[in-house]
Amino acid sequence: MAGSSRTELGDFLRSRRERLHPETVGLPGGRKRRTPGLKREEVAQLAGISIDWYVRLEQGRTVSPSVATIDALARALRLDKAEHAHLRELARNADHRAFSRETVPDVIHRMIQGLEHPAYVTGRRWDVLAWNAAAADLFMDFGRLAEADRNVLVYVLTDPGARRIFGASWADEAKRMVAQFRATHDLWADDPAFLELLERLRSKSPEFALWWEAHDIRQVAAGQKLLNHPQKGALRFEYASFQSNDNPALKLVIYTPG
Repeated sequence: MAGSSRTELGDFLRSRRERLHPETVGLPGGRKRRTPGLKREEVAQLAGISIDWYVRLEQGRTVSPSVATIDALARALRLDKAEHAHLRELARNADHRAFSRETVPDVIHRMIQGLEHPAYVTGRRWDVLAWNAAAADLFMDFGRLAEADRNVLVYVLTDPGARRIFGASWADEAKRMVAQFRATHDLWADDPAFLELLERLRSKSPEFALWWEAHDIRQVAAGQKLLNHPQKGALRFEYASFQSNDNPALKLVIYTPG
C-alpha cells in the first residue's frame, strides 16, 4: 500500500472505532473507559482477525489486507455503504502520478455554455475548471479569480458570499461537501497539491478544521438546494453530477429549477 493510503486507512479505522459504544456491537460496557469507543482487541475479535494484524493496520504499517479482511472490518465497525467503499479504496495498492489540474475538452466547454441553467465542471481536487453564465450569476464569476482560487471548497468555506447564498443551510451543505471531498483526498493525501489545499482550508475556516477531524465520508448524490440570490431572492434547485467519459476525474454539475 502507498504511504498516504496506509496512514489514512489507519486514521479512518481509528476514527470509526472510537465512535462505537460496546453496547452497540453486543459487548458489555463494563467500567468507564479511559478512551472513547471500542478497544483494538475488541475490533479484532469482532472481525475475526489477530490483534497484531489489526494494530498494524491502524498504525499504518506495511500490510496488504485482503478484500475479505476489509469486509469483515466494515461489518465489525458498522460502516455504511459509503464508508465501506472508502475503506476498500484505501486498501488498494494505488500508485498515483503527481496531481495536475485537469483540462476540459472544448466540446464540454461549448456544451455547458449552451445550457440555460447553472452548470460547471470540477476536477478531482474540486477545482472549478469551466462554468456558464448562469452559474456565474448564481454563485460567482470564477473568471474574476486567480486560477488557484477557483475551487468549490475554497469558495464555500471561505467566501462570505457563499454563506449568504446558502443561508441557514450553509453549515449542513459545507459539512456534507467536506465529507464528500474526504473520500478523494485520502487517496491523494501526500500529494503537494492536496496538501496545499488542505492547509489553506484549515487556516481559513475553523469549521473545516473541526469537521475534518471527524473523518466523515459521504457519497456524492443528487438532491435539492434552497439558495438565496441577492437580487432574485429564494430559489429552489435540483442538482445532479455526471462523470465525463473523456476523463473520469471531470465532474459536470447541473442545477435546474425544482
